[in-house]
Amino acid sequence: MVGLAIARAAALRGHDVIVAEAANAIGTGVSSRNSEVIHAGLYYTTGSLRAHHCPRGRRMLYDFCASHGVPHRKCGKLVVATSEPEIEKLNAILKQSQINGVEGVAMIEAAEARAMEPELACVAALHSPETGVVDSHAYMNALRGDLEDRGGMIAFNTRIERITQVQGGWLLQAGSDSILVDAVVNAAGLGAQQLGRATEGYPQERVPRLFLGKGSYFGYAGR
Repeated sequence: MVGLAIARAAALRGHDVIVAEAANAIGTGVSSRNSEVIHAGLYYTTGSLRAHHCPRGRRMLYDFCASHGVPHRKCGKLVVATSEPEIEKLNAILKQSQINGVEGVAMIEAAEARAMEPELACVAALHSPETGVVDSHAYMNALRGDLEDRGGMIAFNTRIERITQVQGGWLLQAGSDSILVDAVVNAAGLGAQQLGRATEGYPQERVPRLFLGKGSYFGYAGR
């Protein structure tokens, strides 16, 4: 998903773009295993990149989905307090969401929350109307469509094994084939670290440690 979005942006700016895809289809890796949630931006620390980009990116994503016919739904989200002491935590999240510029977030009473979700048990809730869900594969197909409309292409079954800086650009090695390009963007998902280490001259200390532990979501569990 990230690679297609970057490739689309480059193609829209007039660059000749080739996406080297190791698999035989788009979105078969981590992009096929995400929660498909469009986050409103409630929790992120003031001044952080997430606090800045999440609300802006969420608005842009809704606009993109609407203009490209990508199935999505602004279903909203309830963050609930199951006891009186937890209401203070909801107030803290409300304050942070307001600092982050998230629209429409409001504290609601238990009866109002149960009217939205009859099986819910709570003493109060925070309603985030801007949270939603999206069909991630339809989104990726829309990105691919824009990329190819601008002359970009996807080379399937093309696993980049080594990247070498040469005069005039970068030489990419994929099996017995090679290609010379002006610039390279490493958006290889769980293979990004391996590709970073296979890039000649790239500082190894800048390759992040690969972490395969279970992800955690502050204030979010399930769908």
